[in-house]
Amino acid sequence: MIKEFREFITRGNVLDLAVGVIIGGAFTAIVTSLVEGLITPLIGLVAALLTGGKNLDDATKELTFRINGVSFNYGQVISAIITFLITAFVLFLIIKFANKAAQKIGPQKKEEEEIPAESAEDILTDIRSLLAEQKNQRS
Repeated sequence: MIKEFREFITRGNVLDLAVGVIIGGAFTAIVTSLVEGLITPLIGLVAALLTGGKNLDDATKELTFRINGVSFNYGQVISAIITFLITAFVLFLIIKFANKAAQKIGPQKKEEEEIPAESAEDILTDIRSLLAEQKNQRS
């Protein structure tokens, strides 16, 4: 069982998946910082300009509403949606690039692999011809 697990874990697909998950997590952190540090404040600035708020805090208060003392922060939902869209778009571009690269590399490998191997009959025929030539040269 341990041997099977070792074989499973050392397969290229599992390792590639693990690397992809780690890089995806790091990339998501970058996108989240971008959205929370730049895009959300820009949205808040626009909201401040449109609502006449004095500062950014007043504008972000506009991105929440309260019902019976419960606060609903739809600004965070907008931020999460923007983060998701940016991450999904960049991953789409990466996959598209990888597919194009695979298409360019793929046909070359197929051409190399399509060279037919000699059959046993062909090899035996060649051996018979060589032996016949050697016999004729000795005579």
